[in-house]
Amino acid sequence: MPRAGLDPVSVVAAGAALADEVGLAGLTMGRLAERLGVRTPSLYKHVGGQEDLNRRIAVLALNEAADAVGAAVQGYAGRDALAAAARAFRAFVVEHPGRYAATIGVEPSGPDDPLASAGQRLLAAFTAVLRGYEIPGPDVDHALRLLRSLCHGFATLQAGNAFQWSADVDESFEWLIAFADRGLRTL
Repeated sequence: MPRAGLDPVSVVAAGAALADEVGLAGLTMGRLAERLGVRTPSLYKHVGGQEDLNRRIAVLALNEAADAVGAAVQGYAGRDALAAAARAFRAFVVEHPGRYAATIGVEPSGPDDPLASAGQRLLAAFTAVLRGYEIPGPDVDHALRLLRSLCHGFATLQAGNAFQWSADVDESFEWLIAFADRGLRTL
């Protein structure tokens, strides 16, 4: 019988929090069991193993990022929406580097996979930003890849403490937003 108070949702939430603390590579079933005060085999009543745990954390992270970006862009268009989305995404990744790392390189197993719908939600939030620009239909995918690359790259570098130069990181991020805005307006 599963331990009272533990269920798949609470196990995944605890795993995501631990991944944020120790990094995704440092998250193990044993470490999570220790954090939750149970023996490792008890976790298998709630998740199918390390790979399943990581996939579930990825779904959680994509949904949380979609919520953050979606809420941030409400009522904005054009550069204001772009800036709000970029800032919200960056804040999410910097605050949750371990759970965000779970989203990288994982592919949905099919259209009914929760990972697919979570990814689509985040994609929809960024697509809403692009509606404020006159981007031809065939170029929307390219524009989405541009935004993802810029935001993902900057945020993961910052989360990894890779910006060691003297220039202010926030100022650099505002440059990124301005650069993306200028580029999107010229399409």
